[in-house]
Amino acid sequence: MPPILLVLAAAVLHASWNMAAKRYQGDGSVFVWCYMLGSAVLCLPVGLVLLTGHPGALSWRLLVGPLVSALIHIVYSLVLQAGYRRAELTVVYPVARGVGPLLTMVVAVAVLGERPGLPTLLGGALVLVGISVVTTLTRRPSQRPLASGLGYGAATGAMIAAYTLWDDHAVTSWRLAPVVYFAFAVTLQAALLTPAALRRRYAIRPAIAGHWREMATVAVLSPAAYILVLVAMQTLPVTIVAPARESSIVVGSLLAWWLFREAQPVRRLAGAVVVLGGITLLSLS
Repeated sequence: MPPILLVLAAAVLHASWNMAAKRYQGDGSVFVWCYMLGSAVLCLPVGLVLLTGHPGALSWRLLVGPLVSALIHIVYSLVLQAGYRRAELTVVYPVARGVGPLLTMVVAVAVLGERPGLPTLLGGALVLVGISVVTTLTRRPSQRPLASGLGYGAATGAMIAAYTLWDDHAVTSWRLAPVVYFAFAVTLQAALLTPAALRRRYAIRPAIAGHWREMATVAVLSPAAYILVLVAMQTLPVTIVAPARESSIVVGSLLAWWLFREAQPVRRLAGAVVVLGGITLLSLS
């Protein structure tokens, strides 16, 4: 499968699990720990089986890389969940997914020395323009302040840029196997959050009882989405992967219209067409 299609499939999965995460409005750290633990249970056995086939792959890089990734992803997940609890998804999610690729591309060009061609730059610009079309939709009156959503979205976007650049370095420069790398990282995420979760043990059982479907959805779809991205990073520059995966915001907006009958479907579709045009340019780069 072409790498760009892996990124698009990841975008659909990403938008889907964020819909599930938004439905949870309780203790964010407990929810994050529960779904990360579920992801670790699913991924670690697979990662260990793959590692036994290549014992030479075990090195200090396979310990340091996942640990740094785990720390960044923990901050990302907690900030995102806090934003969903305190602000609107239609603000937090698009701002986060827009800020993330912008910062990633700036750092990739300014610091990492990547030199994307004109089609890549135009394609990335079209993706961001399409996202802007969708995210500047007229919002319904809400008691939740816009500034809160913008703040959480921007903070989440900064974490997206950080883990995107680090994980790209791990699977390209260090050549770590994506599935093994992610399995170790998500296991470390669950382990590092366990002490905090145990201090809130009184909230664990009610959270699972009331939201096990949402937890299971995120536990399955979040790893699947990001492993696809890691695989694509091995053959595509991060300046292509970062903006292309943000088509998830368009997918999410269309899902919100379809599932929740949100307004202005024509403008949502127009934004989707612009994003698809940008992705077409990226795929030809």
